[in-house]
Amino acid sequence: MNRRQLLRIAGNSTAMLLMNDFEIFSKQFQVKSELSNHPGLKKSAFGDNFLWGASTAAYQIEGAWNADGKEESIWDNFTHKKGKIKNGDNGDISCDFYHLYPQDIDILKSLNLDVFRFSTSWSRVLPDGTGVVNQKGIDFYHRVIDKCLESGIQPWINLYHWDLPQALQNKGGWQNREIINWFSEFTNLITRSYGDKVKNWIVLNEPVAFTTVGHMVGIHAPGLRGIKNFVPSVHHAAMCQAEGGRIIRSNVKNANIGTTFSCSYVTPWKNHERDGVAVERWDALMNRLFIEPSLGMGYPVKSLPVLKKIGDYIKDGDMEKLVFDFDFIGVQNYTREVAKYKWFIPYMKGLEIKPEKRGAEEITEMGWEVYPESIYEMIKQFAAYNGVKKIIITENGSAFPDQVTNNRVHDIARISYYQRYLEQVLRAKNEGYNVGGYFCWSLMDNFEWSEGYNLRYGLVYIDFETQARIIKDSGLWFKEFLK
Repeated sequence: MNRRQLLRIAGNSTAMLLMNDFEIFSKQFQVKSELSNHPGLKKSAFGDNFLWGASTAAYQIEGAWNADGKEESIWDNFTHKKGKIKNGDNGDISCDFYHLYPQDIDILKSLNLDVFRFSTSWSRVLPDGTGVVNQKGIDFYHRVIDKCLESGIQPWINLYHWDLPQALQNKGGWQNREIINWFSEFTNLITRSYGDKVKNWIVLNEPVAFTTVGHMVGIHAPGLRGIKNFVPSVHHAAMCQAEGGRIIRSNVKNANIGTTFSCSYVTPWKNHERDGVAVERWDALMNRLFIEPSLGMGYPVKSLPVLKKIGDYIKDGDMEKLVFDFDFIGVQNYTREVAKYKWFIPYMKGLEIKPEKRGAEEITEMGWEVYPESIYEMIKQFAAYNGVKKIIITENGSAFPDQVTNNRVHDIARISYYQRYLEQVLRAKNEGYNVGGYFCWSLMDNFEWSEGYNLRYGLVYIDFETQARIIKDSGLWFKEFLK
């Protein structure tokens, strides 16, 4: 029965009521139909202790960029420069989570999610990066944490998600070895402020991303280019990764401590030796650069010779200080990369073959191939390291074009993406790999870095003009799946 038939059966007022009921029934039927397409995919299959959550980042959602004592971050500075971000977008307001966090946490709860992963804005709590504490900033995160706890949601704090205070960038930022002391002060402040309430901690978000894209390629803040900026930033970030873990361990009783790594399964363009060289170098950069020093294996210099320059920044005792025994490793995977050997490409000796150039069947709005097996392969790769105890999928999701129709967003492609990647997570878990949780990227549409508001990843649609929230079909799918 459709809308037209309903109108024929009843009068206008009765028909309108029936139509509303019909829409609700249709939506429930559609969600259950999507579930039935993957009969082996059930919440119970993951186990009672498996965590389900959604991830966010301070600069991407908070807005209030200069409110209540907050000073400028590198992303505030970068986005206010002409030509850096698509459409001239910035995170000045974004989702206005700073003011609307209660309803956003209520939405997360309504989706039957257990965990809210969020980051703390360094320049909101320490406006100058060090020194004087901004109590209004500290109080804000107390309110967020308290709202989570009142709602029965676990708050997971990610200390650093790319938004270094501009005051510290003016002093050299991640290239300056002093950042180890600056980051220690920040970590001490955050852990001592919230350690009695929060037991789950992430030190750095995707260090290879902010060191590469921000300090070598230059398309992310602070917009630096060249190996001379990249190499010292890598070493200092790796030092902070371990030192942050030690400070959390010291300050927070019974803390569960991890750090997160962006990663992509790297495969060769053709199955021959030369492409294998490119694969090895890309894998060393994208997947091994930060996990291996934390495990006492040192940097993958043999596979990525450009890292020989890192020796210029290593001091006595540093290699021992790079090591920290994390309770879990956060794996953040979206796609795979296909590498082809090119002798004239400096440092990498190869390039990535874009999905459209190799006939990929499905490509997201980000230009990434939908390749569910990638997450399975990366779980296996990280689990193979001696010293990795547990893996949490701390980010996975997709950007597809979303359209609001009658106050609904029918994002069927995103549902399919989640289902197929979750099947691969379950595959790994069933094979005995210790995977303890899965967090969607992201809870809601937000500022997507250099892409601005051009891409939408959320389970919740944000109208950035009105700040209206609409739970997408993908959010409703999770609500049904997790109930």
